[in-house]
Amino acid sequence: MKSKQIIKDILITVSTLVLCFALCLVIHNLLQIEEHITTIFVFAVFLISLTTNGYVYGIIASVIGTVAVNYAFTFPFFEVNFLIFKNLVSGIVMITISILTSALTTKVRRHEMIKAESEKERMRANLLRAVSHDLRTPLTTIYSSTSALLEEKNLSDEQKENMLKGVKEDSEWLVRMVENLLSITKIDSGNVEIIKAPTVLDELIDSVIQKFKKRYPDQNINIDIPDDIVIIPMDSMLIEQVLVNILENAVQHAKGMTELALKVFILGNNAIFEIKDNGCGISHEKLDKIFTGLYNTKPEMVDSQKRNAGIGLSVCATIIKAHGGDIKAENLKSGGAVFRFSLDIEDNTGNM
Repeated sequence: MKSKQIIKDILITVSTLVLCFALCLVIHNLLQIEEHITTIFVFAVFLISLTTNGYVYGIIASVIGTVAVNYAFTFPFFEVNFLIFKNLVSGIVMITISILTSALTTKVRRHEMIKAESEKERMRANLLRAVSHDLRTPLTTIYSSTSALLEEKNLSDEQKENMLKGVKEDSEWLVRMVENLLSITKIDSGNVEIIKAPTVLDELIDSVIQKFKKRYPDQNINIDIPDDIVIIPMDSMLIEQVLVNILENAVQHAKGMTELALKVFILGNNAIFEIKDNGCGISHEKLDKIFTGLYNTKPEMVDSQKRNAGIGLSVCATIIKAHGGDIKAENLKSGGAVFRFSLDIEDNTGNM
């Protein structure tokens, strides 16, 4: 990243100076105007200092600009003479502007970095609180059930079976929670690069439905996808995780839901995924923060039915953002809610 930034700064400096020099040649030779040559180079130095990192590029541009004005646009031409008062003043002005501008931009960037880091720390703290609550819930159930199985000798086979089923369900939920946390932390840290591979939409949806049915065999899903073969570049495992998370969110939180639908359609160069339900909808307080993982701030009693949707949905937002797509949620006028995200159906070369 550092080498890329250096190359970028060098290209900005060189290209700006070349364009500035060409413009000055046109003004000087074709329009026969000499008064504004220095002003144009001062403006070029200002732009370079504003758009590059540190002081070096602005100061170098100042020196080059001073020499260029002295050599090509000041009589006697094609001679460098810094004893001319006008040339000396223009050089001092350009260097001063570059230093002041670089100092200001450096200060602003440092302030933005500190602000961004503070926001990340706040997000980490909120995420840690939410995760601590969510992990405590199933762990308490697992501990209570296993303790009862070990200590209580008079439990019936049916009671033991029910307890073991509860332990199994909470263990599966813990595994999904850990998967979500690993996905969001790796992508956010930049340690994982999204590797897109052409994925057939039908196969993706089949895999999602199979995984979802293992957890919720009694929940019907209305599927509506194009009849034609649609191929979308994506990390299929991560997009499966997004779809399963949103479908599970509907089952767990859309009270009164009787219909759940998954629809995919093509709009321009994007594949649009929609998950709709006819449940209770999303409160306005939660709607704005639903993909941040921060909206569930009220303490809840510990029981195995309590589930925080914030972590799973923040994972969804992170994955879709890493794919270059958009995701949003809204309430339907007819009742219920819809989650919608988009993926580009073209690869980096522009081919299908």
